[in-house]
Amino acid sequence: MEPNGQLAVIIAKLDLLVDKLEPSDLDNATPCANFTVQGVLDHMIGIATAIAPGFRGEAPPAPAAAPAATDGVPAAEFHDAMADLLDAVNSPGAMERTVSAPFGDVPGEVFARFVAFDGLIHGYDLASGAGLAYDLPPQVVADVDAFARQALAPEMRDGDTFARETVPPEGASVLEQLVAFSGRSL
Repeated sequence: MEPNGQLAVIIAKLDLLVDKLEPSDLDNATPCANFTVQGVLDHMIGIATAIAPGFRGEAPPAPAAAPAATDGVPAAEFHDAMADLLDAVNSPGAMERTVSAPFGDVPGEVFARFVAFDGLIHGYDLASGAGLAYDLPPQVVADVDAFARQALAPEMRDGDTFARETVPPEGASVLEQLVAFSGRSL
């Protein structure tokens, strides 16, 4: 599956997941050691907003101020950021264009695959932190897994971007195996 197709499926699942979050979930810990549920949402909104212009061949936006604190789930902001990201990866030439990623300049198709990997894993973080189900089509998980295992370079396992691979429990799903590969403890 092409990365923009993967992102379409993943973002649709993320949107459904975010719609189920409650304000009481926001301070919950997630498997991502650096973020609470609110932190994952803020991170995903910020990253999507920052990288979407690159897929369109536009200059990156000026650094944004930290999101304003709210009393609720920033669902509208999340949905808007994800819709803009999906529109950007589907824009003419996005997959062929060179995009400036946090780890260097890469073809749009490669970066879109990293974005799909990141979104899939952070979806798991949100679901785990809120105690919600997170089901993706097995083929999407398998395609993202195949890319991640070839693309995740050792220097990316800096403990911040990715931690060391963990051992999934016996009987772990394909998704849980990929989450463990990303460095999360299950």
